[in-house]
Amino acid sequence: MRLILASASPRRLELLARLGIVPDAVVPAEIDETPRKGELPVPYAERLAAEKAAASAEVGAVVLAADTVVAAGRRILPKTETEGEARAALSLLSGRRHRVHSAVTAIDPAGRARHRVSTSVVAFKRLSEEELAAYLASGEWRGKAGGYAIQGRAEALVRSLAGSHSGVMGLPLYETRALLRAAGWPLG
Repeated sequence: MRLILASASPRRLELLARLGIVPDAVVPAEIDETPRKGELPVPYAERLAAEKAAASAEVGAVVLAADTVVAAGRRILPKTETEGEARAALSLLSGRRHRVHSAVTAIDPAGRARHRVSTSVVAFKRLSEEELAAYLASGEWRGKAGGYAIQGRAEALVRSLAGSHSGVMGLPLYETRALLRAAGWPLG
């Protein structure tokens, strides 16, 4: 039995390694990640994880896909590609709580899809202009949902976290382990 990870994220590979798992193949799914009109953060994360898994499905293999969404209320924050986007996202998150929804989908060898979502509440300290400028200068925000990576420098800006640290990183290990076991993947 093969395990396919439908993600190009090096963090997801690192997190799977914490479970002692090395996928047989990494097949990033090319899907449209544009939120639909009126789509809320949790259904959006669930839809993307399911679409990524379906796009990388292979008969007889276990396919694992995930998507992580940073949400300020009902607002879905983008994966920041420019410094301006990162500044706007981090300014919005400064001094307040937000939610990080990590959806995971596993498709078993028979083609049955199972889904789980981990929701964490993250509170940032109020960021001074100097802290914001230093974080932006690090470049760590590039391509990150909400403009930050909790496993990097941003961890020092987090006042509190209620939920799954691995989920905020991009792959909630508790939910992932449960889905892989249900899909028949051998875990200790």
